[in-house]
Amino acid sequence: MFREVARTARKLGQEETLDLLRNELRGVLSVQGDDGYPYGIPLDHYYCDEDGLIYFHSGMEGHKIDAIKRCDKVSFCVFDSGERKDGDWALTIKSAVVFGRIEIVKDRDRMVRIARELSMKFTQDEEYIRAEIEKHGERTLMFALKPEHITGKWVREA
Repeated sequence: MFREVARTARKLGQEETLDLLRNELRGVLSVQGDDGYPYGIPLDHYYCDEDGLIYFHSGMEGHKIDAIKRCDKVSFCVFDSGERKDGDWALTIKSAVVFGRIEIVKDRDRMVRIARELSMKFTQDEEYIRAEIEKHGERTLMFALKPEHITGKWVREA
């Protein structure tokens, strides 16, 4: 059903692929947008090792929300900033692509816990995180992406 990486020599191992999902701050969530057009939006994310889900936070309405309500099938792509060998102009970039289904997290306690974990990727300021969740939590949606297929690969720009 899902395609494998075409150039198998460039395929990343599972742990290296999951490390990209754990450590990169942002990725692009792609949904089936209006009139069948793809809609990709950059988002912060949190990969949870405990349940293997990828979490996103969002406002309560908009193009992305409407698209997810119509179709829960999405893809999510993250990539690193790349590495350059000394004296070389070309970057080697690693990426991960996730295909799966996404749903709204309805459990308030779970949402708060995940919002805290997501925030910790950006700041360790516990008081700031607590205040932001308290201030915006009621106006925030949390989504969970359940991966059905994950691939990782590296490419060299040259």
